[in-house]
This record gives sequence, structure tokens and C-alpha cells, in this order.
Amino acid sequence: MFIPGPRRPVEDATAGYAGGDALEAAASRLRRAAAEAERVVGQPVRDVRVVVPAGWGPRRRTWMRQVAHRAGLPQPRLVEAPVAVAEYLLATGVRVPVGAFLVICDVGAGAEVTVLRRGPAGFEVLATLADAAAGGTAVDHALADALIGASTTEGQRASVGDSVRVAKEALVSHPAVTVPLPDRPPVVANSAMLDEAVRPVASRVAQLTQETVAAAELTVGDLAGIYCVGGSAQLPHLAAAIAEHTGAAPIVVPEPALAAARGAADVGAVDTGTVERVEVPVPPVRRAAAIAVPGFASLALIWQCLLTAEEHGVLGVYHSVSVNWGEFTMAAVMALLACLAAGAVLGSLIAARSPTPGTRTEGGRVSVGILAAVSLGAAIAGLYAVVTSQYFGMPVGPYLKWALWPIAPVSVMAVAMAVVAARQWRVPHGGWSALLAAPTGSIVAATLGMGLIQYSLTADRWPDRILWIDIAGRVGGFLLGVAVVMAVVTPLVFRLILAAPVAVICAAIVSKRAAGMLGVIYAIAVATWWATRLWGRVIRPAPSAPAAPSEGPARAGMSLGGGG
Repeated sequence: MFIPGPRRPVEDATAGYAGGDALEAAASRLRRAAAEAERVVGQPVRDVRVVVPAGWGPRRRTWMRQVAHRAGLPQPRLVEAPVAVAEYLLATGVRVPVGAFLVICDVGAGAEVTVLRRGPAGFEVLATLADAAAGGTAVDHALADALIGASTTEGQRASVGDSVRVAKEALVSHPAVTVPLPDRPPVVANSAMLDEAVRPVASRVAQLTQETVAAAELTVGDLAGIYCVGGSAQLPHLAAAIAEHTGAAPIVVPEPALAAARGAADVGAVDTGTVERVEVPVPPVRRAAAIAVPGFASLALIWQCLLTAEEHGVLGVYHSVSVNWGEFTMAAVMALLACLAAGAVLGSLIAARSPTPGTRTEGGRVSVGILAAVSLGAAIAGLYAVVTSQYFGMPVGPYLKWALWPIAPVSVMAVAMAVVAARQWRVPHGGWSALLAAPTGSIVAATLGMGLIQYSLTADRWPDRILWIDIAGRVGGFLLGVAVVMAVVTPLVFRLILAAPVAVICAAIVSKRAAGMLGVIYAIAVATWWATRLWGRVIRPAPSAPAAPSEGPARAGMSLGGGG
């Protein structure tokens, strides 16, 4: 190990080395480790595997490759730390069936908690959260403050850092130890001091574990196990805090500080003889409903639009068709919403058959799924336009305009979500599937409302039915107004306040000329709903939402170590 706090930003963690050149500081230590490996093995190093945190983004992964290049080593293979640990568990005889879920709590200088799923091709990351202040470094600082006083400077704390770290490790198995201090008499540290220093860190790691499981859209009952690794995994109270928060007792891996480095050598090994397969859990009913409701709504709207369109002709020469453009637009919007709700499922199906490793990560899978959903939704909307124009023998231009333009804003925001997911900036609270699901209540109300409006505009107006037909149209406008408010406004109080005036206005303007405008209004409401979700859940989430995974450096195979 050459970086005492490897999860801190690279520039800060290596500021004291090589004149502040972080790249050269890392390369010099890696170069020394490679020279020692060559001396022991007796031949040059040809296969370099570097263990990195699952939360690292492209910038720091590129930085690590530059370190290996500066050290004169071959192109390294970057192995995510939780994947390496999972491979180590398999190598030591732990049974992990295909389809099973694991939680890896990596507690070194900082903490990183990751949920993994074992697939046929290996382990994939479903969710990962990190906190650089929840690990051994925070315990060291608290223990140093207890021994030499909380008013000490950072420099004074650093001067006793080695002694404090040794004392911390000794207190795990001894009730008290003597700690030598420079320029002052030695002091006695006891287990009570260590307990006091560890408790807030253990509580934060347990909270991260709970949040990561929720971000992966799983429950503790879905997990095959929770495993603790890293230099600080054996600290007292850590396992108890995780068990208290999650309801499942974690397992501390033997020699936890070396598990990732040893497991990195097993990554990519294929074991086809003893693989036990289990069925992947069926998605919850609510998730299936989020896909089915807008899908059936889209089919119902386009079906009614086609069957109730009015054709006009004069002596077989002039031919025109009156289509409810609002209903046509809403059919396209509903089709896109159904595809987006299925985005996470589409991504999983594509990743399962893709040879590209990037699509197997959670971010890559979600990103590909969203892009596929946008493409599929736009294709269905375009298909509606082409089929309708051909059915009536009319030019396709107006139909494409009313089908594609209203869904353009939602498509743009969905692509923005795909970019966020691909870069793994953050996992939204509740997971991606919950984020992509449109409000079912609003969809049902809007579909019923537009259906009643179309019925009132096209039904045979017999004298004894005129009143009821008009009432049906007004009720449809009222429901559509309620659906608009449900899409735009979330708090119940504001919904109740705005629903009445908006619904009354929509009911009052129901007519053939206003039908298209009502459909566009609902498309704008859906775009507004997506914009608020993108901003409030992904770009600027509320403070209570799980924080984005830190990209601070962690340990790397034979170069970076998870400080205790």
C-alpha cells in the first residue's frame, strides 16, 4: 500500500509524494511492486490486474491505466473490487447460484457497498454507494483525538498516525495497549475508546448497506448473503450494526484485506460443471402494471381513433377524413410511456445477449434500455402515423407531425437520463425502474377522458340521447383535466386545489376544434412530469436521497490497498 487514504481524491491523497505529481506518485509504487513480483517469479509481468472501486467513472479508470503505462507495465485489466471479492468467495467454496444476489461491504479507509447479481457470464453490479468518511481513516482520527486531544492539528494527528493504526488493530483482540507518542510520554488506549470511535462509522456503513439494497430494488430476503471485506471489516460493532439495520447477519471474510486482490486473479474463470441455476425473481405486479396500463391505453386510443374517424367525399372527387388529432397524439404518447416503463427490462434482455462488457453494468444496462425504449416508442408512433394514413389513403405528413412532435420533449429528457445512467453519476432513490414508470392514475384518467370526448363527438345524436352524449363529453373533459393535474403536480393538497379549475376549463372547451389542443396539453403535462423527475430525482435530488458513489481511488491489485 502506498496511499493511506485511497478513497480520497487522487490529487489530495498523493499530494505529499513526488512533488505533488499524483500520476508519478502512483506509478513509482506500482513500479516497485512490479519489480518485486518479477524478482519472486523470475520473469517479466505480462498480466496486470488492478482492483478499482465499482463507483469509479471513466476519468479515474483512465487515470489508473495511465499509472500502469507510466510504470512501464502492459495494459492493465481493471477489475471492480466487489466483483473480485465475489470471485474469491466462489474460489473458497461459497455457493452462489446463477441468479443470486450478494452484498459486498468493502470497509477500508472508506466504505463502498455494492449489490451484485451472478449471471451466466459472471457477476454484474446492480447498485453501489460509497462514503469516503465511513471507514478506518475516520476511526483513526477519532482515536487519535481521544489519545492526544481533539484540539490537535492535522499535522500532529499525522505524526501519530502509524502508532494509532497499530493500536487500533491490536485493540480488536486486546482490552488495552500502550501507544508510544513522539515528543510526549506514551498513553494507554483501551477497547472503550475504540468502541466510541467505531460506532458512528459502523452506523454509517449499515445505513449505506440498507440504501444500496433499496437502490437495487431488492429486499434483504432476496439476498444470498452480506459479506464484509477490507482492512477495517473486523472492527467491533460493524457486523452488529449491519444486522440491526438490515435484519441479516453479515459474514466477515477470512483475511478480509486480501480478498479482493486474491479474487482478481479468478475473474474471468469459467466453471461450467457446478453451476446451480435459480430463477430470476419475477418483477413486482406494480412494475408490470406500469408497462401494461399505458400499453393497453395506447392500443385502445388508436383503435377508437381509427374506427370513429369520419370520411367525407363529394361525388367521389373530393375526399377528406376528420381524425381526432388529440386522441391520435395521446395514443403516441402512451406508446412511448409504455416503452420507457419497460426500459429496465429491455436493457436486461439486451445486456444478456451482448458481448460488450459495458452493457453488463447497471448503468450500461439501464442506458441501453432507455435508448432502446425511446427508439421503440418513436417507431410505434411512426407506425401509427403510416398505418392510419394508408388506411384512409391520405398523405402521411400530418399524421407524422401529430404523432412525433408531441413525444419529442419526453424523448429528449429520456436520452438525458440515459447519459446519466451510462456515466453512473448516481442511482435514483428507488431504482431506475421506479423512475421510468409513469403515473398510472393519470394515464387511466386521461384515456377514459379522451375516450368519452371522442364518443361525444362521433356518436349518433338521436334526440333522446343528445343530453347524455353531451354530458359524456363534459365528463371526459373533466377527467382529462384531472389527469393533467395528476401528471404535473405531486403533493395531494395542490392536486385538490388545482384539479377543480383545470378540470372545469377542459370540460368547458370540449369540441372538435379543441380536441387536438386537449391532446397536446396532456402531452405537455407528461413532458413536465418527466422534467420534474429528471431534475428532482437525478440531476438535483433531495438531500435525503442516497448520495452518488464516490469516485475516490481505492485499492488496485498489487498497487492500491484499502487502508485500515
